[in-house]
Amino acid sequence: MLPFLAAAALAAFAAALALALSGAISPAAAAHVAFAAGVMPLIFGAMTYFVPVLTRSGAVAPAMRRLPLVFLAAGLLAAGAFLWPVWFNPLVHAGAGLALLAALVMAVWIARRGRAALGAPHPGLRWYLAAVLCLALALMAALMVLALPVQRAALRLFHLHLNTLGFIGLTALGTLAVLLPTTAGRPDPEAARWLRRMLLPVLIGALLIAAGAATWKPAAYLGALLLFAPVALLGKTWLTRFRHEILHPHGAAPTLALALTGLLGLLIAGALHAGLHIGGGDAILGFALAFLLPLITGAVSQLLPLWLKPGAQTDWHRAARARLGRFAALQGLVFVAVGWLAALGWPHGIWLALAGLAAFVARALSICLLKN
Repeated sequence: MLPFLAAAALAAFAAALALALSGAISPAAAAHVAFAAGVMPLIFGAMTYFVPVLTRSGAVAPAMRRLPLVFLAAGLLAAGAFLWPVWFNPLVHAGAGLALLAALVMAVWIARRGRAALGAPHPGLRWYLAAVLCLALALMAALMVLALPVQRAALRLFHLHLNTLGFIGLTALGTLAVLLPTTAGRPDPEAARWLRRMLLPVLIGALLIAAGAATWKPAAYLGALLLFAPVALLGKTWLTRFRHEILHPHGAAPTLALALTGLLGLLIAGALHAGLHIGGGDAILGFALAFLLPLITGAVSQLLPLWLKPGAQTDWHRAARARLGRFAALQGLVFVAVGWLAALGWPHGIWLALAGLAAFVARALSICLLKN
């Protein structure tokens, strides 16, 4: 399931970038192809993998393992609404309603796993639960758009920011705090404390940005500050403890560190968007390129070999990670630089990001084909 979801996410990103580059679809359509049909199912697939680890609980039931496919179906419906405007209203309602129902099921499952944990669950579990609840709120806003047409613009902005910085941001940060030390091969003794202390300011920051973008712009600036500080603190810790690994030209660690760097720059861009100083389409494109692309490629570099061949780590796993992470620092720098420029209204470097993504996909396919 997880290799399939990773492939679907990479394919959705490539398709969204190619279509946006050609001008064939609107920025909103491209965003829903990448986020709803690509990122959302992959995130929930990863949650079904990580939650049992964080709670030291048993195997996932078959029904829960298939739940990401429900999110994939919901994402395809939502993307279809923007690709075929004549069916916009029914497709949006169907996609958002299905995703909302699945998100509530996932939230209940995470909470139950936490209560059934062997000992205290890892603090990262609360980040996942908060992220899923942010998605539920964002989906409710999407469903309310047609019922409250006067509030359409405000609800759309709330939906956008709570999806990106709330759902995706919380999931990503909760995972990165653990995943980067794993790629470096050394634990971070401060990670658990950072996760316990920083969830509330990050969550409040995301909510303030979303609400501020929709209603009162100064709140968005306060939210950006609340988000910026924990992200910067995590980056400072990484530079202190894992400087050699994140400054290496190859491997997953530099790509994941660059994703965090991309997010720091995008928080400024997000505040500018909330203040209507840059376009919404530019901000979305920048978020996808400067944060999500290095995040997904870095995570897949580390995790895909394990997903393809679970169990004891062998020379094959090490060789596969080395191949996936080849020239990762250069690739990540391209993603971040192109994303920042796109957020500022200069999208002409998208083809560079698309070329980098195509090269990574080719390496990932070669790993899948040679797994036996």
